Amino acid sequence: MKTAAVRRLVSAWPGVAEEVKWTKILVFSVGGKMFCAMHDGIEARNLAFKVETARFLEFTDRPGIVPAPFLARWHWISLNDAQALPEAETRSLIRRSYELVRGKLSRKLQREFAD
Repeated sequence: MKTAAVRRLVSAWPGVAEEVKWTKILVFSVGGKMFCAMHDGIEARNLAFKVETARFLEFTDRPGIVPAPFLARWHWISLNDAQALPEAETRSLIRRSYELVRGKLSRKLQREFAD
């Protein structure tokens, strides 16, 4: 997925903010907490997001998917290959990452960002 496709996907979700961190990493967050990150302008091989704890090893055993540098202990994966996952699955996993992160926010913020 290209940067523009990820932007289009997440822009309609409640509470999503976008910013560039560490000079070149485009980060999408909800309530100040990151749920997706990628090198700005680069395709999905550098796309990283949170997955469910129980599925982390399942994903990292697949070719083209590795534990995300610096974020693996929080169960983030990184797609090193644009073909590692079908686009529909990638979209679904980014949405799930958003839901996982939003679910850890305070109840007040969760109500504010309810769909």
